[in-house]
Amino acid sequence: MTTTAARTRRIHPAWIVAIVAFLALVGAAGFRAAPSVLMLPLEQEFGWSRTELSLAVTVNLLLYGLMAPFAAALMARFGLRKVTSVALLLVSAGAALSIFATAPWMLVLTWGVLIGLGTGSMALVFAATVADQWFIKSRGLVVGILTAGSATGQLAFLPFIAQLVEGQGWRQASLLVAGGALLVVPLVLLFLRNRPVDIGMTPYGAPETYVYEPPVRGNAVKIALGTLRRATKVRTFWALVAGFAICGATTNGLVGTHFIPSAHDHGMPETTAAGLLAVVGVFDIVGTIASGWLTDRINPRVLLAGYYAFRGLGLLVLPFLLSASVQPPIIIFVVIYGLDWVATVPPTVALCREIFGKDGPIVFGWVFASHQFGAAIAATVAGLVRDQTGQYTAAWFGAAGLCLVAAVVSATITRKKQVQLV
Repeated sequence: MTTTAARTRRIHPAWIVAIVAFLALVGAAGFRAAPSVLMLPLEQEFGWSRTELSLAVTVNLLLYGLMAPFAAALMARFGLRKVTSVALLLVSAGAALSIFATAPWMLVLTWGVLIGLGTGSMALVFAATVADQWFIKSRGLVVGILTAGSATGQLAFLPFIAQLVEGQGWRQASLLVAGGALLVVPLVLLFLRNRPVDIGMTPYGAPETYVYEPPVRGNAVKIALGTLRRATKVRTFWALVAGFAICGATTNGLVGTHFIPSAHDHGMPETTAAGLLAVVGVFDIVGTIASGWLTDRINPRVLLAGYYAFRGLGLLVLPFLLSASVQPPIIIFVVIYGLDWVATVPPTVALCREIFGKDGPIVFGWVFASHQFGAAIAATVAGLVRDQTGQYTAAWFGAAGLCLVAAVVSATITRKKQVQLV
């Protein structure tokens, strides 16, 4: 299906789609980070415990992950544009409605259910789907760039939200996030295209022999569940699930949710701690894009093992670095943790594609679901640890041990290409 237009255009439309996808992920990511900044104001205003507040975050993380495989099937059935637009509207509605919360269950409904469904309908499976449908060449790099958009948007909003909370209140911060997600919708409707074939193109880097494979039609729920049932029979699937569950526990669940409250326990101002997480977001851009580039060139199993091992070392020393002021060691930690934040995504997506072929995006959706289940468990457990012991030290050490397990599991993944889930 190679066309003259495909050969003569200077900029392949795939890159336009990637740019819009990047902006959509950034727009949806703002409220992913907001709870860590809003926890203390809500605790002070309503007297809710960290455990009650962590429950809303837990529901959000669970739905964020659980929606991923179904979202991949929905994108295959209805296209990227429709699913992404609805997802952004859900995020905006959840953020806006959260200002009316007067009880913990209302936060569960807004933070947890609405925003969890919205962000979960995009999530990182959105990045995997865009890369899979629009790119043959540079897939790993594109996944890295889009993943950086999601994670960086989540962390880059932190200083602005923290300053707004401090100056205007948490409700105004929620409305800011709602507006940010809403502003991206017109861009998605105007510029995001579902598949290259829809505009007479082939994917970027497609060979002369490229043949378009139409997506499986049918009930999205049945497709997602059927893919899961078949994937569970493959040993490598469980290795990826275990590693990515630990990845979620040690990023979104623990550091993303509890770093600011933990730093505050050591006397650090909330805005300063939020600034440190923003630095994580800045270096995440470098680390994740570099990881995508490396994934196109190095065995992804080796990359995963190295990423988890370095992350474990960082968490092991973190309790000794936190203090009331910003010292050089904590700066070193946030830089290293930023480079490693979601660097695991490109090699994990590559392994799903390598092993499961065209079913890779949906399989990655289920692997990503385990990421969020791990995050949800860690968010709740860390809150309980803090309430019971008065500090987070045991949570940091436990997470470091889990990272070692993930490194070993990743290193032992076997090479077996193109398992067709039929």
